[in-house]
Amino acid sequence: MAAKQQILICDDQHIIHETLSVYLKNDGFECVSAYDGEQALAEFNRRRPDLIILDIMMPKKNGMDVCKEIRQISNVPIIMLTAKAEEIDRILGLELGADDYIVKPFSTREVVARVKAVLRRFNQEDSEPAQIIRYGNLEININNYDVRINGQRLNLTPKEVEIFQLLASHPGKVFTREKILSTIWGYDYFGDDRAVDTQIKRIRQKINPGDARGWKIQTVYGVGYRFEVFDDESEYR
Repeated sequence: MAAKQQILICDDQHIIHETLSVYLKNDGFECVSAYDGEQALAEFNRRRPDLIILDIMMPKKNGMDVCKEIRQISNVPIIMLTAKAEEIDRILGLELGADDYIVKPFSTREVVARVKAVLRRFNQEDSEPAQIIRYGNLEININNYDVRINGQRLNLTPKEVEIFQLLASHPGKVFTREKILSTIWGYDYFGDDRAVDTQIKRIRQKINPGDARGWKIQTVYGVGYRFEVFDDESEYR
């Protein structure tokens, strides 16, 4: 029997843990609880969960700081929770590498649906044939969410890999922000198109200057983005 996927719930409200745990366990997940930021980091390091539900406003260390520390060492999927509805919180959470964002009060069923959606995107079936995109010194393997430049792995989040792969698999095609949102986040994401700009910015920051040889992610001002190829060093299989 396959091991249950483990969800780390980080929130200072006990009712949140009780409610989410009931629904998640009914769907076959195992749940672990943390009630402050320091405990969240300790449980993450000890258990290495499959996904983290992370509240922004927590004692000892807030969720933004926890997310930032985790992202330095892991691409584990993170769904941020907050009682604040301000856009700046959503954008900041995405800049730090969160995969999704839910504002309180929320539907418990919605949270479970988002957990499943994020894990589906992150966990690829081993039986599927490898889908690899190559352009010169760039290689993207969507099966294991691995992106390499000059053979060196980039520390990208699942969302960043998916956006990179979407653009690179259609060189020259312009994708609007709305199209990227609907393709990558799907129906279960209730954000705005500036989330796309945030993700593109993060991808670019992780590519060393001069490493993008013969290709680049091009901004089409007022429209969106496209993956531009400048020579014939390409392979797709």
